[in-house]
Amino acid sequence: MKNNRILKPTELTKKRYNRVAMVYDFLEGIVERSSYSRWRELLWSKVEGRKILEVGVGTGKNFPFYPEGLEITAIDLSEKMLEKSREKAQKQNIKVDLRVMDVQKLDFPAETFDSVVSTFVFCSVPDPVLGLSEVRRVCKTGGRVILLEHVLSANRILAALMNLMNPLVVRMMGANINRATVQNVAISGLTVEKVTDLAAGIFKLIEARKT
Repeated sequence: MKNNRILKPTELTKKRYNRVAMVYDFLEGIVERSSYSRWRELLWSKVEGRKILEVGVGTGKNFPFYPEGLEITAIDLSEKMLEKSREKAQKQNIKVDLRVMDVQKLDFPAETFDSVVSTFVFCSVPDPVLGLSEVRRVCKTGGRVILLEHVLSANRILAALMNLMNPLVVRMMGANINRATVQNVAISGLTVEKVTDLAAGIFKLIEARKT
């Protein structure tokens, strides 16, 4: 029954990202240059081990920050987004195993990866706790999970505004702006080790571990 409940939202999410794939980099160009790029660099400086999974590779915005010498597998739900990332990987000579895959049902054995990373992904996953539980399953015991996310503000007025705007943002971009991702990480069974506020109490770097 649960799989049936998430099937329709998952297909809708895929369609939304397939629709915006061609203009996605343009839409986020300003914030990418002003903030996101340095946050991505910070995230990738914290990976441990050699075998890494990137969830929600999108158009390949993290490629410039991949550390050398790692074995990186990167997945995305959207075929159109992966087409853009494949083009970038070829142009930038990035060695990465790109696959179409849903984080809510990862096609990897348990205990596969030393670290799992994602940037602005669990705002879009229909069942984020299910997705994070799958991340926990495929991460090795003792391995790291590092997430760059935007979350619901702790400020009551701003949170009310974010909740009001969320349906429109989801319809336009596919992302929820009112997720409680830190709590969802803990609910999934991962141990939250550190949460860094990057901006406005909304943008967070979440560091967790499978214990």
